[in-house]
Amino acid sequence: MVSLVPIILFLHFILSLFGNAQGALTFNVIKFGAKPDGKTDATQAFLRAWSSACTSRVASTIYVPKGRYFIRSAEFRGPCKKAIKVQIDGTLVAPMDYRALGNPGIGYCSFSRPLTVVGGALDAKGEGFWACKTSGQNCPVGARSITFNWVNDAKISGLTSINSQLMHLVINSCKNVKVSNVKIIAPDLSPNTDGIHVQSSTGITITNSIIKTGDDCISIGPGTRNLWMEKIQCGPGHGVSIGSLGRDFNEDGVENVTLINSVFTGSDNGLRIKTWARPSKGFVRNINYRNIVMKNVENPIIIDQNYCPNNQGCPRQTSGIKISQVTYQNIQGTSATQVAMAFDCSPTNPCTGIKLSDIKLTYLNSRKAQSFCKNIGGTSVASSCRKIACNRKWRRRR
Repeated sequence: MVSLVPIILFLHFILSLFGNAQGALTFNVIKFGAKPDGKTDATQAFLRAWSSACTSRVASTIYVPKGRYFIRSAEFRGPCKKAIKVQIDGTLVAPMDYRALGNPGIGYCSFSRPLTVVGGALDAKGEGFWACKTSGQNCPVGARSITFNWVNDAKISGLTSINSQLMHLVINSCKNVKVSNVKIIAPDLSPNTDGIHVQSSTGITITNSIIKTGDDCISIGPGTRNLWMEKIQCGPGHGVSIGSLGRDFNEDGVENVTLINSVFTGSDNGLRIKTWARPSKGFVRNINYRNIVMKNVENPIIIDQNYCPNNQGCPRQTSGIKISQVTYQNIQGTSATQVAMAFDCSPTNPCTGIKLSDIKLTYLNSRKAQSFCKNIGGTSVASSCRKIACNRKWRRRR
């Protein structure tokens, strides 16, 4: 999960700012040789602009004017002497040949200063890579479009990510990162194109964002703490997912995660917690979902602690992840599956402290939705599920 992106590593360089401090310098990539024609290789021009900004003794801005800039695999390293702001008014374009990207072994970026990324678009041209994966050919690993590793006090706003090969935006081992007004776009059948992935990070906020992709709109991995999500529009996609967790025995837990005032439209899942059916020391606790609207969503509310693709690596095992104190409040709308709420918890580590309040979900033409509950304890108030101790047939979906 910590591997970096090639092309898009450009956006690693994008990671630094404080603001427009008096006396700040501006480094225009065109003056370093970049041409906004979408054809001329601008990789070295961007690297030279980065080098100048990174070694500047005053705060600086890297400016990318309107136009399309062809960027090959590149890496932009820190730490830098002063804060850097990256203002993108143009579009960064990846090579058509998907094999030119996807080397996850390229170094790491480390920034200790505040940073800001403003505006811009990134077209990763992932279609060829998806076709390769679908055909079963010998394909490269694939590239994540934007990765933040060990970055503190970052701001990302107004960015658009289009057709990433794999995950669009990864936040790994970071503190105090604010993501706002981003737009993520990929077809609903594009494989493993998670919109935003957060792991081993604390103090992350994601707000006012539109995510339409082929995998999780937002995926939350081990070691995530104090994550706030608000005003998210998700769909198509696989919903907002905590997990999958518990792949490894010694794994950090997830706690203090909140999602409020959001809308899911036509997604394959809604609010999902997913763990492998394997022994683990991990946990999920203090999770809050509030004021959520579901529009024709499959599995609007789901806890699945028996995740085991193709029954490989975990048959006849149970999940060691301990799930507790999960609150669902004011979740309303329509379910595309008859079972609107599915709680399939671990028999050896039952879910505890599950709280349902004002759950109003209907199934197709206002018909009554059903619920499935197994190995779970909690309370239900003014809910379509009168008792948590329910027992219905439920067929696990993807």
